Amino acid sequence: MNPADLTTITTTHGPVRGRRHDHGTVYLDIPYAAPPTGRERFAKPRPHAGWTEVRDAARPGPTAPQPARDAFGTLDMSPYFGPGWQRGEDYLTVNIWAPRPDGQGRRPVMVFVHGGGFVAGSNRAPLHDGTAFARDGVVLVTVNYRLGIPGFLHLPDAPDNRGMLDVLAALRWIRDNIDRFGGDPANLTLFGQSAGAIIVGGILSDPAAPGLVRRAIIQSGTGTGALTPDQARIVTTRVGRELDIACTAKALADVPDTLLVDLLPRLTGLDLHTPTHHHPLGGITPFSLVARRQPADALAAMDTGIDLMIGSNLDEGSLYLAPLGILGATTEADLRNTAALFQSDPGPGPVDSVRAYRARHPDAGPAELRTLILGDGLFTAGTRRMAAAHAAAASGRTYRYEFAWRSDALSGQLGASHVMEMPFVFDRLTLASLHGPHALLGTTPPPAELARKIHQTWIRFAETGTPGWPAHQEDDGHVERLGTD
Repeated sequence: MNPADLTTITTTHGPVRGRRHDHGTVYLDIPYAAPPTGRERFAKPRPHAGWTEVRDAARPGPTAPQPARDAFGTLDMSPYFGPGWQRGEDYLTVNIWAPRPDGQGRRPVMVFVHGGGFVAGSNRAPLHDGTAFARDGVVLVTVNYRLGIPGFLHLPDAPDNRGMLDVLAALRWIRDNIDRFGGDPANLTLFGQSAGAIIVGGILSDPAAPGLVRRAIIQSGTGTGALTPDQARIVTTRVGRELDIACTAKALADVPDTLLVDLLPRLTGLDLHTPTHHHPLGGITPFSLVARRQPADALAAMDTGIDLMIGSNLDEGSLYLAPLGILGATTEADLRNTAALFQSDPGPGPVDSVRAYRARHPDAGPAELRTLILGDGLFTAGTRRMAAAHAAAASGRTYRYEFAWRSDALSGQLGASHVMEMPFVFDRLTLASLHGPHALLGTTPPPAELARKIHQTWIRFAETGTPGWPAHQEDDGHVERLGTD
């Protein structure tokens, strides 16, 4: 690498050397906390010991332990999940794309939290490249955090939500260091998608958030996705049974990461229904945040002063159906079974729920109804509730959107699925792996102008606190449709 392409910055932990590109400088694999090893995998994140020699930040680093995942059924999801588990202990890191200095002072900072069902993903995913943000004058930061059993398993002798605690630790490191990269620590927007969006919602309802975050964006998350402690203990019990140990942080300390990762597929399909609660994420993952109150309910009792933009996609549920080849053959029993995933006692039964959906969507066929029921239960209903809680309680403004551009992937069945907005937000439509009959964006070229519009909307919100449409009020539930023109 040409030395002229390298640049060095000294952080609070030590000097790092990044790589210049056409739109600024990228710094990869910068630790914000100590490596989580042994029993420390189940503890709060600790400060990093630091380094004295210049750290090479021009190459990507390790990722959190995770199972191989690069597809949903027949759909290629490698741009979203990234390279999987890249081994190395020092994986609690951030990547930073810093724009070229332009004489306009410190720039807005946007910090992205990746999705992946709380068990997969990393800041190395191709979709999370921040070059377009640096090009447009924003400092973009992407965060790795603990996943799976180290990150989210409920344990009696360890703090809950350790993956979320990692993100909070990253935010503190960013607050103390981002000015060295040209960013304004007082103008930070935290945004995330899917599991990352649920983490953002958890942080938004945390008392620590107002001192770290000025604005937040929740993309296809939910304010009602947390597990109760009773539900989380079902997963804990199963892990202990599979490993034949008392499931505590102390007992897990000597269990290697490889065994914890290999165990994850055996947790798929766990029934987390209790007498009072359904599985808030419909069984698509055994993990989530653990809380006695849902983030939306906690937020309703707070006044954070944080501006919020929140939204979901038109066909969220299709990602979990179309790639498996089961959407087109949907039966009435499938509709009832899908509705039953989100039923609690007492409450309407699945037959009544399906009847209500059919009344609201009289022209929808079985496949469309199934997609609606699943997407609503997983993400959209919890998005509405989170938006309503924020609009009612917070002095910060609330903005809602719905992403509606439909891909023709999987013979047109994928539509505006979960994840579909991501290439538009990051302005990454030219990524080759996104195109093809079994790729996210399908075979018809997506509108580049829509990507520019959505990307700039996210930046406008980060810069000004408004995306350019009316705020969502209690008595005026404005939802901006993106991708229909």
